[in-house]
Amino acid sequence: MHSPGTPRIPHVPDSYVRVRDAREHNLQGVDVDIPRDVLTVFTGVSGSGKSSLAFGTIYAEAQRRYFESVAPYARRLIHQVGAPKVGEITGLPPAVSLQQRRSTPTSRSSVGTVTNLSNSLRMLFSRAGDYPPGAERLDSDAFSPNTAAGACPECHGLGRVHRTTEESLVPDPSLSIRGGAIAAWPGAWQGKNLRDILDTLGHDVDVPWRDLPTEQREWILFTDEQPVVTVHPVRDADRIQRPYQGTYMSARRYVMKTFADTKSPTLRAKAERFLTSAPCPLCGGSRLRAESLAVTVSGRTIADLAALPLAELANTLHGTSEAARVLTEDLTSRIAPILELGLGYLSLDRATPTLSAGELQRLRLATQLRSGLFGVVYVLDEPSAGLHPADTKALLTVLDRLKAAGNSVFVVEHHLDVMRAADWLVDVGPLAGEHGGRVLHSGPVAELAAVEESATARFLFDGSPTPAREVRSPRGELKVGPVTRHNLRAVTAEFPLGVFTAVTGVSGSGKSTLIGEITEELPGVGRLVSVDQKPIGRTPRSNLATYTGLFDVVRKVFASTDEARLRGYGVGRFSFNVTGGRCETCQGEGFVSVELLFLPSTYAPCPDCGGARYNPETLQVTYRGRNIAQVLDLTVESAAEFFADTPSVARSLTTLLDVGLGYLHLGRPATELSGGEAQRIKLATELQRARRGHTLYLLDEPTTGLHPADVEVLLRQLHGLVDAGHTVVVVEHDMAVVAGADWVIDMGPGGGEEGGRVVAAGPPRKAARASDSATAPYLANALA
Repeated sequence: MHSPGTPRIPHVPDSYVRVRDAREHNLQGVDVDIPRDVLTVFTGVSGSGKSSLAFGTIYAEAQRRYFESVAPYARRLIHQVGAPKVGEITGLPPAVSLQQRRSTPTSRSSVGTVTNLSNSLRMLFSRAGDYPPGAERLDSDAFSPNTAAGACPECHGLGRVHRTTEESLVPDPSLSIRGGAIAAWPGAWQGKNLRDILDTLGHDVDVPWRDLPTEQREWILFTDEQPVVTVHPVRDADRIQRPYQGTYMSARRYVMKTFADTKSPTLRAKAERFLTSAPCPLCGGSRLRAESLAVTVSGRTIADLAALPLAELANTLHGTSEAARVLTEDLTSRIAPILELGLGYLSLDRATPTLSAGELQRLRLATQLRSGLFGVVYVLDEPSAGLHPADTKALLTVLDRLKAAGNSVFVVEHHLDVMRAADWLVDVGPLAGEHGGRVLHSGPVAELAAVEESATARFLFDGSPTPAREVRSPRGELKVGPVTRHNLRAVTAEFPLGVFTAVTGVSGSGKSTLIGEITEELPGVGRLVSVDQKPIGRTPRSNLATYTGLFDVVRKVFASTDEARLRGYGVGRFSFNVTGGRCETCQGEGFVSVELLFLPSTYAPCPDCGGARYNPETLQVTYRGRNIAQVLDLTVESAAEFFADTPSVARSLTTLLDVGLGYLHLGRPATELSGGEAQRIKLATELQRARRGHTLYLLDEPTTGLHPADVEVLLRQLHGLVDAGHTVVVVEHDMAVVAGADWVIDMGPGGGEEGGRVVAAGPPRKAARASDSATAPYLANALA
């Protein structure tokens, strides 16, 4: 009992997050203490376990505690989703996660909706806009294309309309209607029925389409009339066909109805082939109704302002009226952190699906800066991904601001400059998968130098110059352009063939737009292989083994075992995608989707098979002591040993090892792979194909998400392709990669309107001397 006379001793909270016995994924009973209110970087080679520690353990436990504190409904879900495998965590504040996983963005999601800037801009137009004389004030909803009050009635707020044209419906006018001129019509009986109706209506179905009178062609394709006629079919010798009542439907009506109503993806895709997409004629693509577009701020409509790059929008808002000052100041203060993170080239109406994972994460980071939270842990997933070295300094400033506001910042990162700026470094390793999962160092950055096992220390503290590589001579060149698209204005570029070319430049300078113009049709390309970072599948059903074709061979191996033959199990029995061998509770996914009413739905292990995907009978068949689920649970590295004497499996596994993916499990769901991992799986799939003749490989930031040690492994493969006579073109921000290239094409000098030009082209040493280049000083530093 506290007596009134004794002074109360304040409770001093522990200033560390203390993790004990973490066993998530490959973590080997990890104990680690991390100070709060500092910038902590988690690093280690790809697959070492750093994300399992930062996201899979620390953030997952914070999220679980949040669920525990809310409604009983949510507590029930924790049981389904599962808690992280960890003894205990003490000193853990609430956490906010900014990951690079993409949600499923829709065509209505944009930079404005992600950042909430659209709401502020709509408020500005509603309260302080210039209205036409006599017009009544509009609510802010009337300035949103996503509401009934604001959407253009013609295109329903999408800005584009789908139309049919004579050219799209009738691609070959030399054919007659009977010969199939109207390609958009359905096949089989329904198409014959429409043809018979036209015949009955008196149209000539046997002359070439182009010879029909214009008004007839117009009516056949576009009429909204639906006349009903009695059709007398031509009698076939073998059967009697009775007259019937047939209803005519024009080609346009059929295509639009199929596109809008069909549940079949195949039929919808077929209908889409006959549609052309064009800006809506009523709103001109602005997506809004006329009343909303009549209101202006500084002489511009809301659609005009939403189309401006954010840097230009901020300048425009400075010149608005005194009445709007409070609202414009709020808007410009919200835009400031986005400009600081190097995203001033984006516009509010830019659709979310067109953003890279790095851009999307930095937008969310900028929004968090304005949220005013303090006392939380921010867990970030490689915020430097896709960032030019010139923008990294701005990122560090933003992270410092989050820290200064009284937060802890935990960052999973491979970028050496971000590691050097950290207050505390947690290095996980020493290698990937089962050879990792240990904390090698947790402490100040400088002390990592004494840790011999660390792969990170070699790159962070080794100051010896990179050995100079002789620049290869090109075997010809590939001319691209003139390109006028996005911010490129009649740009031409020459890509040398038979060498390694790096395309560089700040975010938004036009790099991806330029290499997007390289197609197989260009002279000199030969075969083109474009390896992007898009997911290899959208559900847990797709995985590493299925994507590479490896699983087909593994299933044949199981079907050829004595036990499988005895039971009459064929190859299909060992597929988790068809009825038979799979677990029917989760239909072979290994997971069941858990719908959360107030949060995005999540996946939990199947309660019946526990994630094995198969039914018990299938799992009784073994090959060398392992069942099919246990084989899927092997890492690429372990599987290479297990299948060493099965050549067709070994070849696939060797190429995966060659691109540094030895730590991945064969059954790792596609939904859990990073963009960089997905890209390297695609590259490995390409490498295992027999290559004939010259191939041009295009890679968009292949080092994203890679530790410098893994970059070395990947570069060996890419340079090996060039040595074998192929051409490799990479879009890249890692100056170590650029310094080792044969040729550099630098775009810039800035992003958006300030970019879109080739500012340097030549070998790395020449590009490093370019005066107008943001890349040159960093490249010169890497070459030194």
